[in-house]
Amino acid sequence: MATNLTVDVAIIGAGGGGYPAAFFLDKAGFRVLMVDPIGNLGGNCLAEGCVPSKAVREASLIRSYAKKYSFFGLSGPSPQVDWNGILAHKDRVQKTRYELHKSEIQQSGILFYKGIGKIVDDKKIEVSTENESFYVTFKYLIIATGSRPHTLQIPGSELTVSSHDLFKLESSVPFPTKPIIIGGGYIGVEVASMFENLGCKPSILEFSKSLIGGFDKELSQFLFQRLQSRISIELEAQVKFVKGKEGNYEVIYVKNGQELSLFGDLVIMATGRECVSPEGIEILGFQRFKALPVTNTLQLYDFPHIYAPGDVNGKSMLFHSAVLQSRITAHNIAAGGQSVARMDWKSVPYAVFTEPEIASVGLTEEEAIHMFGHRIEVTKYEYAIDARAEILGETEGFIKLIFDCEDKRLLGAHIGGIEASQLIAPLALAVREGLDAEALARVAFPHPMISEGINKAARAFSP
Repeated sequence: MATNLTVDVAIIGAGGGGYPAAFFLDKAGFRVLMVDPIGNLGGNCLAEGCVPSKAVREASLIRSYAKKYSFFGLSGPSPQVDWNGILAHKDRVQKTRYELHKSEIQQSGILFYKGIGKIVDDKKIEVSTENESFYVTFKYLIIATGSRPHTLQIPGSELTVSSHDLFKLESSVPFPTKPIIIGGGYIGVEVASMFENLGCKPSILEFSKSLIGGFDKELSQFLFQRLQSRISIELEAQVKFVKGKEGNYEVIYVKNGQELSLFGDLVIMATGRECVSPEGIEILGFQRFKALPVTNTLQLYDFPHIYAPGDVNGKSMLFHSAVLQSRITAHNIAAGGQSVARMDWKSVPYAVFTEPEIASVGLTEEEAIHMFGHRIEVTKYEYAIDARAEILGETEGFIKLIFDCEDKRLLGAHIGGIEASQLIAPLALAVREGLDAEALARVAFPHPMISEGINKAARAFSP
């Protein structure tokens, strides 16, 4: 048994919700202990999520560009898919990032442990590593244990793979020809788009009436129409069970009261994510696999010295949001637990890395109408008239801005089309800072770039 420790801040989880706070508070002079089962920084994002999935996605995009050879006056064979080579590229990216993070930890004063953190009470945790276990008493606790893939409780669910299985280091998931994706949220549509670009024939089964729930309806419909031409999509499909064996599966679902089947060689479960709290959270009165309720300062209700940034609170399950929440947490702890920084959930941008991409920040048109009635103005810039979109042969898309008619403040922005994930960034800043149409209209964006569309959409309201 190791010697028990006393620290200023204990952190369970070294993902986006944990490590930014750890480094900030370490530099601010706090004694910080952090424990994580992976034994490195990055959490699920680097282990099985954002980073490795984009490494594979970029490979798929390069192959898809070959479809436009003739458009650019080029000719040549389409790139052949080497699935093991693509996975090796993904692994290299992950390993490089892990080495960088390892160096960051070594250069800090953080007490870092590979292991499990268990809550003993509201002042103490137990840390268990491969070789020892000990207690840690803290003044502040940061719970940053993230989330995990949700699995439908249906017969045959054990025959499916998750996004974690697909994108983890040294993944053994075989390359499919007809993958079936259960779920039409952002993970499901990204995986389907990726596999289609690699030459597969994917199918999506989605329970609700639309893809990617929670997005602006026009944006969701845009993505549905673009994907439907390449991918089989069944909406309002209730999956009942999965059967078969490796490489030959049948997914049975019900639609409009009729039982139907899909056949494929890989079934991917993409039905969302669920929050994961540490062992012992029940002692504080919470459930382990339910979102932890937090204030906009990221403090737990009834436990102001305990913070829960990131996926674990279920409010904005995105890595970049977790990083911001972690930094807000750190600022508040550094101020002695005072509320000097608060989370603005609506200014966090969302991006879906399909082809085409979509991105969103702030209020949807439906939310804006509900909140402001006829006090809103909606402007739109179409990619069809954009010079760069024409150059790229990507003229289907739009930039949609929503303003308050009274003060001309930007309430929301929604983009569908190439480069949407990059274009949303300045609009997230505009929403966060309460900028108005005139501020966006006065900026000179580079020409000929699609970002000019932001300026032109704003000028449609404020010439």
